[in-house]
Amino acid sequence: MRKKLLISVKYIFFIALAIFFVWLSLRHLNAEKWEELKAALSRANYLLLLPVVILLVLSHWIRALRWRMLIEPMGYTPSRMNAFLGVLIGYFVNLGAPRLGEVLKCTILARYEKIPANKLIGTIVAERAFDIICLVLLFAITIITQFDVIGAFVGAKIYPFFLNKAGHFSLNKIIILLAAIVVFLLILRYLLARFAHIDYVLRIKLLIAGIWHGLTSVRYVKNKWMFLFQTVLIWLLYLLSTWLGFFALEQTRHLSLASAAVVLAMGSVGMIVSPGGIGAYPLMVQQTISLYGIAEEPYGQALGWLLWFGQFFTFIICGVFGFILLPIINKKKANEEPRNNTTENLPVT
Repeated sequence: MRKKLLISVKYIFFIALAIFFVWLSLRHLNAEKWEELKAALSRANYLLLLPVVILLVLSHWIRALRWRMLIEPMGYTPSRMNAFLGVLIGYFVNLGAPRLGEVLKCTILARYEKIPANKLIGTIVAERAFDIICLVLLFAITIITQFDVIGAFVGAKIYPFFLNKAGHFSLNKIIILLAAIVVFLLILRYLLARFAHIDYVLRIKLLIAGIWHGLTSVRYVKNKWMFLFQTVLIWLLYLLSTWLGFFALEQTRHLSLASAAVVLAMGSVGMIVSPGGIGAYPLMVQQTISLYGIAEEPYGQALGWLLWFGQFFTFIICGVFGFILLPIINKKKANEEPRNNTTENLPVT
């Protein structure tokens, strides 16, 4: 009973969080700005959503191939199609039930490929660990390549925090900030050690250990260079789909691929903090796009919601097709196997 209550509270929290981010994204819309947003969306080139969807589906296919590479060292070789459909269904389910999609991916292969689900959990952790590394690297690349834009943002938003009342740079604030970070890390380390017996603390420690295990598990992959290539290719397809989305609006089509990297990095944060990125992804995009002199309202909003809708549409359509195709494909496979076995077992005359 308590477990069901906690699950219900968790989902209510995620729904409330999504609603909150939607409100943040649209809170300044009055009647005039709402008309401007509708006008911007009405002039958008929606045909460009098709190649965006194709790029996203291709990235999911590559992700399925990469997942198979993590599974193979355990002695199992699932079919590419089952892995692919599992990925699609996982994304679809995550829209309404965060993290449940990852569990369902494992359940699908456990059912149709006879792979123990508990063994697959480690591969999911490994995938997420490499995605986190890629996101960190993406942030580093965007800071280097777009330092003039990001530097201006830092100067306007963050730099004033380090000034004293006289408007001069305050060394004391830097020392206090660094000391606070060190104290926080020491307290965190103490708490993890002191309360290691508590369930939630144990989960955090297991999560950290799981991420480390996931990062190191790549040493068991047969073709490590192909695994790394596929990892880079997944994020390159994300980048291209984001950049292609810029061309949907007249006001953003001049933005470069480097600008798309900044939007992708910030948008990825939005996808993490809210289920399916609802509200949070458009909000992060519209605020990021303003760094390039484009009005948050209506054009930043329009771009954010267009890019989000492209991903949302992909998850919905592919997820539905995944649920439909999965039993059909595996039923056909099951019907073929007995026939082949019967033929093989016929006596030789």
